[in-house]
Amino acid sequence: MSLLSDQQIEQLLRQLQDWVLDGKAIRRQYTFHDFPAAIAFVNRLVPDAEAADHHPDIAINYRRVTLVYSTHSEGGLTQKDFDGAAMADRKAAIK
Repeated sequence: MSLLSDQQIEQLLRQLQDWVLDGKAIRRQYTFHDFPAAIAFVNRLVPDAEAADHHPDIAINYRRVTLVYSTHSEGGLTQKDFDGAAMADRKAAIK
């Protein structure tokens, strides 16, 4: 998988809500009503992340979950990162 150009990254970021460029990665923080809801969200990510063999860095702080996507093997952002971000947004919408 090839690295995305700056122009491609900007275009793909405009298609996502609340994701920001963070160096050679994209990052978003989600806030849930409590800790169990935050953990349930992370658990919903697992099957798709495993199927794609592409996993975000995850930080859990009580009811906040921060995801960071970057394709480490490529040294930056690829389409896989934006696909993962879109998947995470869909999983966050599930109650």
